[in-house]
Amino acid sequence: MSDAAAFPAEIGPCLVIGTGTMGRGIAQVAAAAGIATRLYDADEARVSGALDYISASTARRVAKGKSTEEAREATLAKLSPHADLSAACEGVAIVIEAIPEIMDLKVEVLSAVRAAAPAEVVLGSNTSSLSITELGERVGAGAQTVGMHFFNPPPAMPLLELVRGLHTSEATLEVAQGFANRTGKTAIVVNDSPGFATSRLGVAIGAEAIRMLETSVASVEDIDRAMELGYRHPMGPLKLSDLVGLDVRLAILEHLHREVGEQFRPPALLRQMVRAGWLGKKAGRGFYRWGADGPTPTDPRESNG
Repeated sequence: MSDAAAFPAEIGPCLVIGTGTMGRGIAQVAAAAGIATRLYDADEARVSGALDYISASTARRVAKGKSTEEAREATLAKLSPHADLSAACEGVAIVIEAIPEIMDLKVEVLSAVRAAAPAEVVLGSNTSSLSITELGERVGAGAQTVGMHFFNPPPAMPLLELVRGLHTSEATLEVAQGFANRTGKTAIVVNDSPGFATSRLGVAIGAEAIRMLETSVASVEDIDRAMELGYRHPMGPLKLSDLVGLDVRLAILEHLHREVGEQFRPPALLRQMVRAGWLGKKAGRGFYRWGADGPTPTDPRESNG
């Protein structure tokens, strides 16, 4: 692990807001690093379900020999559930929101956090495309706001993209970098721009792969194999889109289309799939069918695909 001293054990707790795939994953990462971690959702059942998921996830790591039972128990001991935001914010040093990619919603939640948390709290956003400068300005805490873009699944993916808004202070960035070090992540720092570095590159490849499928250049399986075997990508762009969520990919493309230009116009096939509820792995169907035996490539252009 990298220099943990930049984020010492005695620093106040970390609060993760959101109990979806990313929120619970980020909470697991922080707790596994020995950071007292609070996991918040207004719905108590969702918080409980997220903790159950983390318990099962860490148990699988033990079964695969990737961790020990002692480490698992230590991780779980660092986690605490919260359904009251004001109580969850007491004494926190860093907050990381992992809620849907809706600017107004993020502003509302982080504004409530700022009102309840210590004045010096660092406000981290797991957004993959929204402006950190705008978010910080609208919350009224530009200096304390920083992008902390994790990758799915957070416990396995080594990269943490830190996004510096126009007003983000060096002190805030240092705390975010310290968090990355403490949790064993490799951090890159990018300036605030639409799609940052990773989302902009990732969705460009994904969108072109979808257009290739639309125009019958190749099958789902062969498009993915082209990138896996030809460019050593660990996962093809269509399978990765399924994993990320096609609704998430569509939202990012729509944002980049507005902010950057025509090259990010979402493919018509992607819009159709989202309208049909074929959102990828979380829905059981996207460019692949996701079942107990793993993903099976399909053709979403065919009604029986």
